[in-house]
Amino acid sequence: MSALFYRTATPEYNTNFNRGRIFEEDHTVMAELLASGGTLDMVRAVLDNGADAVYVGPRGWSRRRAQYEMNDAQLFASARYAQSTGKILRVAFNTLPDSREIPLFLAKAESLVKAGVLDFILTDAGVMRALKDRFPETRIHASVGCTIVNAEDARFYKEAGATQVVTECRIDRDEMRRIREEVGVGLEVLVHATTCYTYLGRCTMSSYTRQEWRRDETGKNHFLGSPNRGGLCYRVCLTEWDQSDRDGELEKSGVVLPNQAYFLVEDIPALLDLGVDTIKIQGREYSVDLVGEMVRFYRGLIDAYTDDRASFRMEEWTVRMASIVAARDAERREKTASLISESTLPA
Repeated sequence: MSALFYRTATPEYNTNFNRGRIFEEDHTVMAELLASGGTLDMVRAVLDNGADAVYVGPRGWSRRRAQYEMNDAQLFASARYAQSTGKILRVAFNTLPDSREIPLFLAKAESLVKAGVLDFILTDAGVMRALKDRFPETRIHASVGCTIVNAEDARFYKEAGATQVVTECRIDRDEMRRIREEVGVGLEVLVHATTCYTYLGRCTMSSYTRQEWRRDETGKNHFLGSPNRGGLCYRVCLTEWDQSDRDGELEKSGVVLPNQAYFLVEDIPALLDLGVDTIKIQGREYSVDLVGEMVRFYRGLIDAYTDDRASFRMEEWTVRMASIVAARDAERREKTASLISESTLPA
């Protein structure tokens, strides 16, 4: 079951020290709108519908099914398209590589840098340090999988090389403000995602259903069942579970762990006034049309608020979001059923 997260938006802060789009008339720094590109068609749709940047994943390195990741030719084509529009391609290497895979990562990163790609999303602190040491001109965003929940977490990843951090989905705005003021690192917020019953990127349930792994021809390991190691999350938490006591006696059946859709709509004005650097939309596995609609929605909302804060009203945007939520839920249910069927658990 999905839920819209409605909160009171009280503009309080406007500390703009990041790079971003600028209004010529008042020099206000704009938050970047970032969305996902699972295919080249989706990359085009994201950028054509108003996003400032798009993120993509190299095959085997970005926690998604191979059909929503990209080979080298697709990565370079995406880079060329982003460059032709004056926008940013950000490449997500958000798995946790072993030592043998670090040279593979650096070789792939080198080819991307030579193609003009300087923006990366990373989870592993060692990988961040290795990339920054080899290519100091790169810009690194610490992924939501880093589970950054406080200023000291953010400071750790900044020291590893991150210029911006994706905060954990449920972090409050006071903590965001502390990160900006105490650490001086850019802030990225997921406004359209799915929470997990635990922290995103920290669950290992899926790997217990398929403990298989293989190395491809390049040496990259693909651990089926573990998105952190180049496989997939099979979303087995969304099946029904039995709850038993210590003696094995059944206490409750049909238990479903919490896993809610996360749509920050009414928070957008407050996030913009807080000075958030990037507003991020997940969804590499959704249809191109739906992703395009999501981007148009958030582009319109952000622009409407920043163009005229005094007369901005949220009501029409919450009504429009309802149809997007319904379409998104329908596509996610279909994808979830498919993933569960691939695991060893019954659907």
